[in-house]
Amino acid sequence: MLRLRAAGCVFAEDEARLLREAADDGAELEALAARRIAGEPLESVVGWAEFFGLRIVVGPGVFVPRRRSELVVREAARLAAAAGAGAVVVDLCCGSGAIGAAIASVIHGIELHAADVDPVAVGVARRNTAPFGGRAHTGDLFAALPASLRGRVTVIAANAPYVPSAEIALMPPEARDYEPLAALDGGADGLDLHRRIAASAGEWLAPGGALLIETSKHQAPTTAAILTAAGFAVRIERDPEIGGTVAIAHR
Repeated sequence: MLRLRAAGCVFAEDEARLLREAADDGAELEALAARRIAGEPLESVVGWAEFFGLRIVVGPGVFVPRRRSELVVREAARLAAAAGAGAVVVDLCCGSGAIGAAIASVIHGIELHAADVDPVAVGVARRNTAPFGGRAHTGDLFAALPASLRGRVTVIAANAPYVPSAEIALMPPEARDYEPLAALDGGADGLDLHRRIAASAGEWLAPGGALLIETSKHQAPTTAAILTAAGFAVRIERDPEIGGTVAIAHR
């Protein structure tokens, strides 16, 4: 614990407990502790992250879900529930599949799909969504999805990367050095993927369907403008307690 504290781990006592629980023996504990002291995210070291009351499997090279994304889950789950049985939900840019799994954990009977360009992330998402009957697909945005979903999707929940390229270097080392750049870098203003998603989402949504895109407080007006220009009616929801901001768009 002292070594963790010296390495700058604010919650060293809690982290030490989790590392002990994850290790089978003293040698493994030492190896896990060394990874954490070197700066690797605790969640990647122990193999899971707590998200929306679930233990989400994660691992090296996979984006660790943030609590702020629970706002996307709440809003997407509300919309899926209103649509009734058989709602089709897509977790786009899914990373570990945490958002999709969390939605399915509270809204039963949905048809869940998760998609990401990174095959490593898709493998992890498959593990997290399988208990809920979800399917995970590899590919670039909507190109990853089965063609049979075109025009049938009730809710698209997207946590696409939205960090401006020049700000990657300012991120905490846990993210900057250990999470895949493609899961963080959103281009010059951070919103390149928002533009691409907005341009194509309409053809995948069912009548009355909704697109939810996680964004930041200061980027929200631009995300909203992008969606409006693509023909959507948009509102912004925020949860200051967890730092969450989501743009919710309807045709």
